[in-house]
Amino acid sequence: MEHTDKLKQIVKEKYSQIATQEKVVNAASCCGATSASDEVYNIMMDDYGQIKGYRAEADLGLGCGLPTAFAHIKKGDTVIDLGSGAGNDCFVARHETGETGKVIGIDFTESMIRKARENAEKLSFNNVEFREGDIEQMPVSDNTADVIVSNCVLNLVPNKPGVIAEVFRVLKPGGHFSISDIVLEGELPDALRKDAEMYAGCVSGAIQKDVYLGYIRDAGFANIAVQKEKRINIPDDILCKYLDTTAMETWKQGNTGVFSITVYAEKPGTQQTSIKSEASTNTCCPSDSGCC
Repeated sequence: MEHTDKLKQIVKEKYSQIATQEKVVNAASCCGATSASDEVYNIMMDDYGQIKGYRAEADLGLGCGLPTAFAHIKKGDTVIDLGSGAGNDCFVARHETGETGKVIGIDFTESMIRKARENAEKLSFNNVEFREGDIEQMPVSDNTADVIVSNCVLNLVPNKPGVIAEVFRVLKPGGHFSISDIVLEGELPDALRKDAEMYAGCVSGAIQKDVYLGYIRDAGFANIAVQKEKRINIPDDILCKYLDTTAMETWKQGNTGVFSITVYAEKPGTQQTSIKSEASTNTCCPSDSGCC
């Protein structure tokens, strides 16, 4: 428990700092948590520029996918965003669900909640609200959401099965989620795995892909599908802080990989049966979007 609480505090402190930084600083690091990379501008994030409802002022460059683009949000839906940050995915979801729907963002960082609320007020989005809370114990009643989205957040949570169980509880029967996250194939070098900064940077907190998907199955979800997958290349100027030259070459030539995946799954029920066939057969995104 002490270790878990320490990790949570590290994440809270780091993301409180990120809330006050410019996007260019955040996007040039692993989920905004490490010093800026000299080699690339974006390490994990995808480009929201063409997504309807996107608001640049709410984008801190912290994501690793585009979950709202795959989430099958309908007009009038109630949508929950886990780890909502400054409101980016909430505002995209709001465009999809329309004025008759509702969007709830949950974040445990006070400064993020404050920033998101300011953004919503500036945009006059009265059906978007932000709640401060831990996604391991969501401040939401049972069977509330039609859709849950999240972007590069579960990897920051020590108790991942607990969050997935909460997602199941909060979804309506027949509801579904689309979550982008970081997973591993193969073992991380010890220096990366043990470093607190890399934990807050979305890398060392990641778990094996098959374990991640297993947690979703074990929670009772059905029609699980990987909608998108891409490899994350960590630049040399970040790796060199943790690995010597030999270890870096071993890492690059090995079978280990860090991946961003977007996963879809449904809570069994009868609400949205029309989605099930598509989700279970179309396990990859369109060919022009650079995945799989």
